[in-house]
Amino acid sequence: MREGSCAETVGRDILVDGYNVIKRAPSFQAARAQSLAAAREQLLTLLHNRYRHTPHQVIVVFDGDAAQEQASHMQRIRVVYSRHGETADAVIARLSAEARQAGRKVEIYSDDIEVQRTAVVQGGAAQTADQLERQVYEAPRDIARRTRYRVAMRRKYGLDVASIEEDEAPPPLPGKKKKKRR
Repeated sequence: MREGSCAETVGRDILVDGYNVIKRAPSFQAARAQSLAAAREQLLTLLHNRYRHTPHQVIVVFDGDAAQEQASHMQRIRVVYSRHGETADAVIARLSAEARQAGRKVEIYSDDIEVQRTAVVQGGAAQTADQLERQVYEAPRDIARRTRYRVAMRRKYGLDVASIEEDEAPPPLPGKKKKKRR
C-alpha cells in the first residue's frame, strides 16, 4: 500500500473558527441573541448534520480561558477550547500544521485574514464563514441532482414547473397500460 493513499481515503481536516463563524454568519444571529451557548450548539448541530456521513474530521476551535487547552468530542465533531492567553487562531494554525505534516488536506473556515493566510501558506484551502453557511444549508448532492432532473423533465414534456405543487403525485410513467377487468 502506498503512503499517500491512506490520507486520501481518510478525508480532510475541516477546521472552523467557531466564534468567528458565529459572529459573521447571519443565520446564527437569533441564537446568538439568546445566548452564545445556543449559537455554539446550533453550529455544532449544523456541522454534524452536514459531515456525519463523510470521512472528514471536523474540528471547531473556540477561544477559551482555562489554564489548559480543553478538547472534547460532540457528535463526531472535535471541539477545542484554547487555553488562557492563546487565541483560537493560534490553535487553528497549530492544528493545520500538524495535519499537513501528517499528509492530510486541510480546509479552514474563518473570515480572519491571518487565519486564511496561514492556511494558504501551509498548503490548505481557506474559506469564509459565508461559504460554510451556504455549504451546511445546501441540499445534499443526490437530492439536488434529482431535483434538477425532475425540473428538466417537466420542461421537456411541457409541464409548467411553477404550477406543479411538491405534494402532488408525479405523472404516470409511459409504458404498458393495465387492462381494465370486467
